[in-house]
Amino acid sequence: MEQLKQLLSNDYMAAAVWMLGGIVAAGVVNLITKGILTRLTKKTRTELDDKILDFIGRPLFVTVVLVGAYFGIAQLKPGSSALYFSNGLLITIGVLVWTSGFKKVSTLLLNSMAARVDGHRWVQKRTLPLFEMSAKVVLYGGAAYGIFLAWDVDVTAWFASAGILGIAIGFAAKDTLANLFSGIFILADSPYKIGDFIVLSGGERGRVTDIGIRSTRILTRDDIEIIVPNASIANAKIINETAGPHEKERVRVSVGVAYGTDIDKVYKALMEIAEESKYLSPEPEPRVRFRELGDSALKFQLMGWIDEPVLRGRALDELNAMVYKRFNTDGIPIAFPQVDVHLMDRS
Repeated sequence: MEQLKQLLSNDYMAAAVWMLGGIVAAGVVNLITKGILTRLTKKTRTELDDKILDFIGRPLFVTVVLVGAYFGIAQLKPGSSALYFSNGLLITIGVLVWTSGFKKVSTLLLNSMAARVDGHRWVQKRTLPLFEMSAKVVLYGGAAYGIFLAWDVDVTAWFASAGILGIAIGFAAKDTLANLFSGIFILADSPYKIGDFIVLSGGERGRVTDIGIRSTRILTRDDIEIIVPNASIANAKIINETAGPHEKERVRVSVGVAYGTDIDKVYKALMEIAEESKYLSPEPEPRVRFRELGDSALKFQLMGWIDEPVLRGRALDELNAMVYKRFNTDGIPIAFPQVDVHLMDRS
């Protein structure tokens, strides 16, 4: 015991003991995490905890080694400059190692949330890059702040300058920032997604081809691309034809027949047209409705479902042509406004 005290009284030997002890302790910690804790996590149904434990194993090992090196260097009683440099270097290494570990864990968690079968309101495949970028900004910003503190760098003045600069940039680029934040809200709230057919408040209709941070791109049926700033979309009424329980959309064909026409014959003709159409879906079943006793016609409406909004133009073209041909064949008169002019002879 006395010999051990004499041995530890030597600064170099004490430093070596602390450093060696740190390595041994790190090995014990690694043994616990890789052995005992790994066996416990393997009993769970998910592999998520196994991967998280694997990612934080290395930072734990390095941290214990760095703690041993910190106390070992302290035993040597170096000068203030050398101690400042060594402590700053050890803390910097620790911050970088833990930042790398947390980055892997955050990526793993976000990917797991986006891949859930039941879905997640915020984290989805299309919003995943946004959350990954946000996580990187937080982690790298925190790492930079920790490194500055490790080297005794006063960042108060920097933060003040950054605040003034941020206010100036905010006023200069308020429209760009409005589009940026609107893009974030669109990605998070997802009122529409890529591939959806939407109708803007101005009447433009098309398929969404891209949702960016600044703007949304829509391709119309005339193959014209419309680029709309996200701020405009965020404050506008949007009709999403693809949203809802399915992508099917109901189309309507209105037709008027002359008074005195056999309405049962009209019902039969319209239903047979719906059954023969190659664009109308059999489920839900097409319907015929007698809508109105008009001034010049008995007004009927044929309603049927198409599988996707892109088929609406072709379906209406086919149905209108079939109605006209069938009514001509069956002798069903299609009504149109007529004006009777009576000439009076006043001679």
